Amino acid sequence: MFAEVPLFPEQASTTARQVDMLFFFLCAVCGTMAVLIAGLVLYFGFRYHRRAEDERTPRILGNNTLEWFWTIAPVFVFMVMFVWGANIYTSVATPPVDAPEIFVVGKQWMWKIQHPDGQREINELHIPVDQPVKLTLTSEDVIHDFFVPAFRTKIDVIPGRYVQTWFHPTKTGRFHLFCAQYCGTSHSNMVGTVVVMERDEYRDWLDGQEATGSLADQGRQLFLKFQCITCHSANAEARAPVLEGLYRRTVHLRNGRRVVADESYLRESILYPEEKVVQGWEPIMPTFKGQAEEEDLIKLIAFIRSLKPGRTPVRNEEATPPLDAPKVPPGGNPSQREAVPTSPPLPKREGKKSQP
Repeated sequence: MFAEVPLFPEQASTTARQVDMLFFFLCAVCGTMAVLIAGLVLYFGFRYHRRAEDERTPRILGNNTLEWFWTIAPVFVFMVMFVWGANIYTSVATPPVDAPEIFVVGKQWMWKIQHPDGQREINELHIPVDQPVKLTLTSEDVIHDFFVPAFRTKIDVIPGRYVQTWFHPTKTGRFHLFCAQYCGTSHSNMVGTVVVMERDEYRDWLDGQEATGSLADQGRQLFLKFQCITCHSANAEARAPVLEGLYRRTVHLRNGRRVVADESYLRESILYPEEKVVQGWEPIMPTFKGQAEEEDLIKLIAFIRSLKPGRTPVRNEEATPPLDAPKVPPGGNPSQREAVPTSPPLPKREGKKSQP
């Protein structure tokens, strides 16, 4: 019976072997020292125990060489542990540049997963073998923890923040996915599976899944739906900064600070545009908090990341027209439009608008 119970999860990623070797080294060093110290305590306790009532302990002056030895020697051992552990941590915290990116949203009590081409999964993650995969994660409600024991991957998924991790699977199979942070009454049900497939099988699986376009394409639809194009038009009539090539660029703020336009900055600018106003623009952009869900934010950010010079869309039939837009008469053409009653125009406000 006990032979069927594994002491450790199988090693299914390149990181797993590194983590296990460090773990075994720590256990060996700490176990050896624990046995040595316990043995010495027992030996000295027996060897030098008091044998008579009138026996007195001799005065011991100490040994400076011995003192220096057991002070300095552990420093080298601990430095080996520190450097080894820091090297593994750095490698886990730095995803490869060419790794495909998959978005994960934690929600009570499920994992919602979106692939770059628009395929979606719940509590299952399909990935190819022998290829690094980067995950960008966030939470809709409370703190969750994405934990795959076979990959030795564990990262807190925090609401209002994007975190990243990655792994390089080395064998095919189905591996357990857990939430390792207590997140509510059904925390124990927040489990899933990571399915590692051969590359050809993975491509066939992607082709067989329903997809509504890439995340960037879906983000473009939301960009038009939310009428972001009204201000971020990237032309002479623009009332907000150009978003083309914005991702990873340094942004100068009104308060003199500089920030990098990464995922967290873009997310914050969509939900809280008044927090980091770009230099030269006024803080009059409305918030989309309550209108855009976490999955919508991922799509919008994917679209902004993909924007190249000259690729900003124009208002077209894919966008929801504003309420006061003129209507095209039946059988007419766009140049023949019926006027619709509109409310009196608001007075123009001076200055420019802010941006995400």
